[in-house]
Amino acid sequence: MNDAIGTLGLALGSAFTAGINLYATIAALGLAAAAGAIQLPPDLQVLSHPAVIVVALVLYVVEFFADKTPYVDSTWDAVHTFIRVPAGAILAARTLGPVSPSLELIAVLAGGGVAFASHATKSSARLVINASPEPVSNWIASFAEDAAVLIGIWMIFNHPLAMLAFVLLFVVAVAWMAPRVWRGLRTLFRRAGGRYGGEPGNPTATTAAAQSRAPEGGGEVTLGGIQGG
Repeated sequence: MNDAIGTLGLALGSAFTAGINLYATIAALGLAAAAGAIQLPPDLQVLSHPAVIVVALVLYVVEFFADKTPYVDSTWDAVHTFIRVPAGAILAARTLGPVSPSLELIAVLAGGGVAFASHATKSSARLVINASPEPVSNWIASFAEDAAVLIGIWMIFNHPLAMLAFVLLFVVAVAWMAPRVWRGLRTLFRRAGGRYGGEPGNPTATTAAAQSRAPEGGGEVTLGGIQGG
């Protein structure tokens, strides 16, 4: 029973942290395994290979700076939608080791779903944070995310049941909050569009703006200036 909980905690916990910061997850797991602090399943022991650790650390350094730059972080997150989610699915599947095809598919779907939930939460939060002009909030959010990854990995190996329960509750909360978050983001984008040139696709607003710029007295604007009506 404890082995099953530990395996599930590692599978879904690593998928969760990978959705937040994949390179920090791989580097932390690899370094801890190489130092003998943790014991990874056979199919995940490749993470402790020196080449894998070096590549993960280099990419983490790149992400460390990209993640703290407004708008660059959102672009980085958009690109990594196609990296973090599949990687989370692979980590979850390889944690289980050799299993039946049906169980492996379940692990892939579960790991990918958890990674997508944490990645989408991070990306959405960054879009909201980028609405503020100052960069301090980006730095605070980035450091908090890095800390969350390290704390999550520590919990996986020290309190796997608590980590498993947290991930399950997190996924339920994200599913419940998703429609509200989506509506909030749509409102944010609509306001941003109205601030920089008016709401797109609103002919009434466009006409009103044009009339407000027209000269009084029914004058006609020409290339040569204003011609009286």
